[in-house]
Amino acid sequence: MDGFDHILNWKLKHGSHPFPGKDGGTCVNEAALVAAGFEYRPVRRVEDMPKCFSRPICRLAMQLNDMANDAERQQLLPFVTKLACADTSQVERKRAAYIALRTQGPSTFQQGIETLRGALAIGRQAEALAPDAAKTRMEAVQARAGTPTSISDTLFFSKIKSWLVSTKQTEAAG
Repeated sequence: MDGFDHILNWKLKHGSHPFPGKDGGTCVNEAALVAAGFEYRPVRRVEDMPKCFSRPICRLAMQLNDMANDAERQQLLPFVTKLACADTSQVERKRAAYIALRTQGPSTFQQGIETLRGALAIGRQAEALAPDAAKTRMEAVQARAGTPTSISDTLFFSKIKSWLVSTKQTEAAG
């Protein structure tokens, strides 16, 4: 986690969140928005991310975030500053193909992390972000939080999202 001490007080959680709590308490993509300097907003689907974020990589990060248990999910923190790496449509297709090939069928969270690392190595890398800049951005959002911990979107929305993700994975595998 070298160089990520500045975000260790940010807790990644399952699902989307209307606003972070004092603990951070967001999904990996919502934390990536803040670290990259964007205004916080809930991320309910990959298309909610700014265009400078790689769609295939953010989709994989979202799936890993939501399949992980609380301890595993924190292993995604080092990737928060790396997701703003969108490239040409050709490179994005290569990333999507790489991810699809490695996620056909059951896989573990650790295999997903390795797939994320590999996908991030394809094409443009996110611009290096000074640790102090990310820390300042994330602390500013935490300071504006009205609750000690973030509150997830409604259970109903989470169930629909989970159903859609599993349906999409089933269709991709078939």
